[in-house]
Amino acid sequence: MVVLKQGTRPPWVGLAAAVWVEIASGNAYTFPLYSHSLKSVLGLSQQQLTMIAVANDIGENVGLLPGLACDKFPPWVVLSIGALACFFGYGVLWLAVSRTVLSLPYWLLWLALCVAANSNAWFSTAVLVTNMRNFPLSRGTVAGTLKGYVGLSAAVFTEIYSVLLHSSSSKLLLFLALGIPILCFIMMYFIRPCTPASGEDSAERCHFLFIQAASIVLGLYLVTTTIMSDVLSLSAPISYTFVFVMILLLLAPLAIPVKMTLERLRVNKLGTLDQSIGSANHLVQGEGNVDKTEPLLTPSSSSTNLGSFHESDDVSEVAMLLAEGEGAVKKKRRPKRGEDFKFSEAVMKADFWLLFLVYFVGVGSGVTVLNNLAQIGISLGVHDTKILLSLFSFCNFVGRLGGGVVSEHFVRTRTIPRTFWMTCTQIIMIITYLLFASAIDGTLHVATAFLGICFGAQFSIMIPTVSELFGLKYFGLLSNFMALGNPIGAFLFSGLLAGYIYDNEAAKQHGHGRLGSSLTCLGPDCFRLTFLVLAVVCCVGSILSIVLTTRIKPVYQMLYSGGSFRLPQGLGAENGQLPVANGSCKVQVVLPYSVMKTVRK
Repeated sequence: MVVLKQGTRPPWVGLAAAVWVEIASGNAYTFPLYSHSLKSVLGLSQQQLTMIAVANDIGENVGLLPGLACDKFPPWVVLSIGALACFFGYGVLWLAVSRTVLSLPYWLLWLALCVAANSNAWFSTAVLVTNMRNFPLSRGTVAGTLKGYVGLSAAVFTEIYSVLLHSSSSKLLLFLALGIPILCFIMMYFIRPCTPASGEDSAERCHFLFIQAASIVLGLYLVTTTIMSDVLSLSAPISYTFVFVMILLLLAPLAIPVKMTLERLRVNKLGTLDQSIGSANHLVQGEGNVDKTEPLLTPSSSSTNLGSFHESDDVSEVAMLLAEGEGAVKKKRRPKRGEDFKFSEAVMKADFWLLFLVYFVGVGSGVTVLNNLAQIGISLGVHDTKILLSLFSFCNFVGRLGGGVVSEHFVRTRTIPRTFWMTCTQIIMIITYLLFASAIDGTLHVATAFLGICFGAQFSIMIPTVSELFGLKYFGLLSNFMALGNPIGAFLFSGLLAGYIYDNEAAKQHGHGRLGSSLTCLGPDCFRLTFLVLAVVCCVGSILSIVLTTRIKPVYQMLYSGGSFRLPQGLGAENGQLPVANGSCKVQVVLPYSVMKTVRK
């Protein structure tokens, strides 16, 4: 008979809904789909366009307010704010690109895209924080899975853009302004905090594997259909069928709560049948004289109710014995790595800033390529960049999902810190940027694929690392502060470096002596120096990542030495109390010898 634990069903419903919100929260990746129209309609230079792309990155990653809001308000409030930001921001851009309103000032468009992209921070923070708290013992898997779907969002929007919107930039912006808020208002009902599911449940691993397999199938499907649509002339019914199948694959995670609901109905039906049989036997045997004013406790309920009561008493008694054995009660200490840190406490740690710098290098350099992907393709002779964007999106998804799965496996089996994989990916990024700079024929798509994988892995590794080093209590604020590395890197590497070099080279090719005009640059020299600088930056990031991995190795040995995550609580391991797993009623305590003598007496 299947036994369903309390709180098992609600987390999976919320996770299935979170998949759709995470797809919506990837709307910032659609910038390459309408950036060329934005440039031509408004007559922008490449540096002006890249500065608008910086607004896109700033909005997407500045999530300090969403992080604070997640600690104070329910998820539906956070999602509502994101929906409104999406509506107003993309609405203004639609007015400009569709020429509904002429001569909108540049600063207003910059601000509008910043607000529109900031909806992503509200969406992603709400669903990520809620689900990581609902699955605290599988945080790496949850982060990798949800961030993986964000990586697929560009391919999803590309499919919608090509088939349903007929490759129209103005229709895409209108879809973003109206469709995404409607979707989030529907899904917010299902995304809510609930009783955390037990990480020891064997079925939980199977459920995560199912969702991951469904996401992989979706990713392969999106890449295949995008290439087919570009190479072959497909009829409208076939194209619409592609979109319909895509929607079915996005609904796949909903199969888990449906399955569990059916199991619960079956268990309840069997339980009712057993109860009726037991009542009949009870009457036949003449035992109807038993009358109690209090309900009998089942073994499970007694372990839940009485166990929690005795546990609290035992913990209090242990704390008193420890204080008595050591002679005095210690003053409140600062948290150790692995426990809950306040923001002001975390920023005082060297590990915090090392992780920030490593993440800044990885995503800041990667987003530079993403923001300029259309212009990189055109400069190297690839004028239809839809395949490039879909390829980057799929590989970004592979990196996000793989980063979470691989780091989760090795951290549990070998206690290898997750940042080890950030080191590996940034070394690969060095090679990739050199490949971009060489501009060898046939290497553009290969380099784009490898960069997408490495870029995506940074997200799914950074997020659980923050929660493991500094706790989940203030995770929303801490992780969103780390995310600032993305817009800062975009501003430095994309806005100031790549945009300036591109416009300078375009001015040379067209015989112009000044920058700022809307010129197209062709050839490998348009971005060669940019790629060489990014390769050097990743060399520095790799060194910093090695230093960080060495420093935090003892933390991971403490957290995962038993093969599964242990939550530090209360007094902490250094005071004799081992971490207590969520939902467990077992407390293992190592007492000083003097206290043990007292207990034995």
